[in-house]
Order: sequence, then C-alpha cells, then structure tokens
Amino acid sequence: MLEHSIYSVISPEGCAAILWKKNGNELTQEGFEKASDALKFTAQDLFEFGVIDEIISEPVGGAHRDLKETASALGKVLKKHFSELIKKPVDELVEERYGKFRAMGKTAEEEE
Repeated sequence: MLEHSIYSVISPEGCAAILWKKNGNELTQEGFEKASDALKFTAQDLFEFGVIDEIISEPVGGAHRDLKETASALGKVLKKHFSELIKKPVDELVEERYGKFRAMGKTAEEEE
C-alpha cells in the first residue's frame, strides 16, 4: 500500500454520522477527526494489523507528483513479493492466506 494512501469501507464523515449524530447533534470537524482516528485506515495502521504486507514509499510530495517513480516503486515491490510467492507450494500459500485472514480483527485478549 502506498505510504500516504488510506483504505476504508466508510468515510470519516459517514462513520461520524452513524456513531454521533443522534438526537439532532451537529457533526463537527472534531467528530470527523475522532472517526478518522477510530477507523485506523492509514497504511501504517493496516501494516501494523497485518492487513497489508508492505508500505511502499512515495516520491516527495506524494505519488501523484511523479507517476513514473511511483509506478517503478510499485513494480519493484510486486516483483519482490511475486518472486517469493511463486517459490511456495500452493497448499502452503493457501494455508498462509487462510491464517492471515483469520487473524484479522483479533484483539490481544483473543490471542491469549
């Protein structure tokens, strides 16, 4: 995942509206920021949770500033991961993927 990208199934505004717009309360920038923090949707968050395998560095100013450099960095990471994956037997790959996806969403208490 690119280092400055985000991934979420809902926007911070949508999340805030669902969680905190009750009894006619107005939504605020503070509510949006609270929702953003709660969603944990940055590349760094998702890497820490094991959802993504690697964070890809972006050019100075962001990926959109230098598309060739971004594409090159992405290509290098994809080649690296594909070359590692192609060496593994299919049954091992399936087992690893299964374990990875089953572990998503677990809390520290559940792991004990």
